[in-house]
Amino acid sequence: MTPAPPVIRTVPATRHDGTIGHPHRPGPAVSAAPAVRGSRLPRDFRLLWAGETASMLGGSVAAVALPLVAVVTLQAGTLAVGLLTAAAWLPWLVIGLPAGAWVDRLRKRPVMLACDVVSMAAFASVPVAAWLGGLTMAHLLVAATAGGAAKVFFTLAYRAYLPVLVGGERLLDANTKLQGSESAAQIAGPGLAGLLAQAFGAVSGVLADAVSFGVSALCLRSVRTREPRPPAPAERRLLKEILDGVRFVVPDPYLRPLTLFSALSNIALMGYHSIQVVFLARELGAGAGQVGVVLALAGAGGLLGAALAGRVAARFGTARGFLLCEAFAAPMMLLGPVGDGGAGLAFFTASGFCTGAGVVASNILTSTFRQSYCPPELFARITASTSALNYGAIPLGALLGGTLGEALGVRETMWLMACVQLGALAVLLLSPIRRARDFPFIRSPRPTPDK
Repeated sequence: MTPAPPVIRTVPATRHDGTIGHPHRPGPAVSAAPAVRGSRLPRDFRLLWAGETASMLGGSVAAVALPLVAVVTLQAGTLAVGLLTAAAWLPWLVIGLPAGAWVDRLRKRPVMLACDVVSMAAFASVPVAAWLGGLTMAHLLVAATAGGAAKVFFTLAYRAYLPVLVGGERLLDANTKLQGSESAAQIAGPGLAGLLAQAFGAVSGVLADAVSFGVSALCLRSVRTREPRPPAPAERRLLKEILDGVRFVVPDPYLRPLTLFSALSNIALMGYHSIQVVFLARELGAGAGQVGVVLALAGAGGLLGAALAGRVAARFGTARGFLLCEAFAAPMMLLGPVGDGGAGLAFFTASGFCTGAGVVASNILTSTFRQSYCPPELFARITASTSALNYGAIPLGALLGGTLGEALGVRETMWLMACVQLGALAVLLLSPIRRARDFPFIRSPRPTPDK
């Protein structure tokens, strides 16, 4: 049900999550709660999961369909298509911090429902305008911005609502299932977008995304778990509430390095992925069909990472497992620009598969930590404090990759971005995470279904 950003396919399938949790103020860290094995996740989570999967598939389709509409229907240039990426992520920089304070004041499920409705209306307006002959590039940019703004509020509410649905013991299992669905959607989405565009026109993929938000809203309406209304503070002061979130993150020995690492990593990943299609087509001579197959095979690594995350945590611990996953993923990026022709395609596929597996597994472990570590009354503000930096790094990475690709060459830029990813590991190795077996844990309340 998280609204997927309406951006071009160069957005990396494996970026680092910008959410963050609550500092475990003085006291010894304890092991993260293990996932409960052999027990079914609650009905309400299964509904959330179903709606989330539909929405992620729709978003993956739209990630290809929206720029296709710009290029094929509106004959837009490269700059105009690039602006769609900026429009999707700009709301994190503009409204991310106040959105965190607003979401903390509200019950999360109604916020998520409202975001689904706004996203559905925004993207449904694109095919309607096209069929009426009135679609413009400005309309596409407004739709992308509206979808991006809805994503900000939905993401903040969704991350806080998940622990209420499943309880602390099942968070790892729940995040594994959600991340696995996202990886599968990112594999299937581009191909489905191509089939829809071939059969029904480019705008059909955007319509599919709008329908997916409708499915998400219907699933959310069927969820029975209700959270208690957040307590009203004695005084409503937006700036103070925003600063509360920032003050929790800055001094914390776990949150601060995770935030900095995620921002650097997103610059590297986005700079790398923003030029990968150019590399495949121009440097390796791959045709359009080959590019699609290679990217799908590379993206399949996320499924493996999702499947192995729980085992890695059980074997090595959550913090140590996270470090091992990142230490495996980073050097694998160096393999991508190696070779030419068929051998180059094989190296690139192996690189993408291994990098995706490592990053997805690490995302699952850190998402579970953050949700377990966060008090509900502050979660959205703390999330917003880090997301403004981490998600703001995504368009910066894309701009850096494109600029350096023109100045230095595509292959050289990919190697440079891989080195940046390796360098980002130093942030983790210089932090207390290096010495911990497990992340700290604060148990979340169990769900309270309606009578």
